[in-house]
Amino acid sequence: MINSHNNVFFKSPEISDVFSDKSELVMLEGDSSQTLKSIPDNSMRLIITSPPYNIGKSYEKEINLPEYMDNILPTLDEIVRVLANDGSLCWQVGNYVNQSEVFPLDIFYYPYFKERGLKLRNRIVWHFEHGLHASKRFSGRYEVLLWFTKTDDYVFNLDDVRVPSKYPGKTNYKPGDKYGKPSGNPLGKNPSDIWRLMQQEWETALWNIPNVKANHPEKTIHPCQFPIELVERCIFALTNQGDWVLDPYSGSGSAILAALKNGRKAIGCEKEHQYVALTKKRIEDFYNGHLGYRPLGKPVYQPTGREKVSQIPIEWQIDKRQAKK
Repeated sequence: MINSHNNVFFKSPEISDVFSDKSELVMLEGDSSQTLKSIPDNSMRLIITSPPYNIGKSYEKEINLPEYMDNILPTLDEIVRVLANDGSLCWQVGNYVNQSEVFPLDIFYYPYFKERGLKLRNRIVWHFEHGLHASKRFSGRYEVLLWFTKTDDYVFNLDDVRVPSKYPGKTNYKPGDKYGKPSGNPLGKNPSDIWRLMQQEWETALWNIPNVKANHPEKTIHPCQFPIELVERCIFALTNQGDWVLDPYSGSGSAILAALKNGRKAIGCEKEHQYVALTKKRIEDFYNGHLGYRPLGKPVYQPTGREKVSQIPIEWQIDKRQAKK
């Protein structure tokens, strides 16, 4: 399979079902606490994933929270083992909700990673506009991505993620050799931990990226997939060309596709056969040029007010007028 993009031709790598450092793409089918054992120590530059949330999806059985955390510990141990000393772990989770009480999973996970020697670099909020509506609390519209590193010496490509300076003409005002010269960096400013990604300005810890629902171009049968572009931000900042990217709960393969799309090697672990097959089909579609996905940096659609669905229904207008009488 060959795909043409910007007049450059790419051949699909062979999908291996066993780990080999000579491979570019590996799909390990089975429980990740076991399949990860075939991967060497300190070999993965980026591990990025969204684990099961224990909310009763078709691929999981809902259990009490302590049992849920205990069950995932063997996988956490393997994840920390295979993470490179200069690598990063991006752990994206939401909330576990029981009888309208919210349990933020990032808070529960943090001590487990801390106990295993990982260091938290950023806590990033992924914000989206659509989701399930709540009736006894405010509707949830965010999830959290925890960025950990194994050591203090880790890959971080700041220049690859700089953003345009708001005031590039600002100059140094303190007396000295640099007085009157530009005070910023010619490549742009550090985006800090607050990112407004969809406006192509990475400067808040609020990532406004649409979740994969309804008419999203990446929507598949998987009930809880995250968007490809969410992974791409992490890949640019935390890996180099040819590095390994691992998703131990690969689901529909979004992390795999993001890695391949940007010249990285990829490993996915998935215990559900239907999702392994789905990932392989999406990989085939990508290299054939048939995969639907949101382009990196595409602005979130804003209604103009002319669309019928963005207009206040006549019935509501009548109800409002009657309520004021």
